[in-house]
Amino acid sequence: MKKIPFYKMQGSGNDFILVDDRKGILKGKSLKELARTVCDRHYSVGADGLIVIVPSRKADFKWRFFNADGSEAEMCGNGSRCAARFAFLKKIAKKTMAFETLAGIIRAEVKAETVKVQLTDAGLLRQNISIPFDGGARTGHFINTGVPHVVYLSADLATEDVDAVGRRTRYHDLFKPAGTNVNFVQVQGKHKLKIRTYERGVEGETLACGTGSVAAALIAGSLGMAASPVQVTTRSGEKLTITFEGDAEGFGAIYLEGEAAVICEGVLFA
Repeated sequence: MKKIPFYKMQGSGNDFILVDDRKGILKGKSLKELARTVCDRHYSVGADGLIVIVPSRKADFKWRFFNADGSEAEMCGNGSRCAARFAFLKKIAKKTMAFETLAGIIRAEVKAETVKVQLTDAGLLRQNISIPFDGGARTGHFINTGVPHVVYLSADLATEDVDAVGRRTRYHDLFKPAGTNVNFVQVQGKHKLKIRTYERGVEGETLACGTGSVAAALIAGSLGMAASPVQVTTRSGEKLTITFEGDAEGFGAIYLEGEAAVICEGVLFA
């Protein structure tokens, strides 16, 4: 049994376990199995995901991101903010940095209380998709912000059955084989949105989702319902700020900013 140093951090209520593996302390470990084990909230530390920092030849470092179910994801917005602060605190990178993900190179800036990350350009925008369910259909919108997202516009988030509708959408034939994250979004003004998210890999509603908040802002922008900058209030009550350039023809210069906090530091026995 190894002793593995770790940080636990959270961004807008999304919580993560972070491990610096640049010297190979996890050698011989199945990272997917480790993620399932340490993210269990009853038998271990508990988190929405595991972030493992490894060396990179292209940037300051590379990460591998695993959801709580052990699946490896291309990107995580709130996780990227936590990874950037972790890298700065551990002297892996300076305040302004770049790191490698499966979605591409992410650039970040650590500020006094917040972390600002530049995401890769969004793509695969599809508006007004009729998504059939038993007994009817619902109109959704799709975009990939590093990972796939469906956005449903909602008049009242409190009445949404996020887990049930989210699960049916996440596994819907329209989004196979990868599946999708699912967001329920209420437009509160040209620069204000409110969101609830069902996350693929967590398989349930989370307190926040960074790439989902970006997806919501971009979809609302493409529909002419919002304009940059957009403040998104997550289920945790914390607010994320999204800025972007472009319209339905394409988006770029996409930034996500919000707080990233250390919860605790310790040693895992795994």
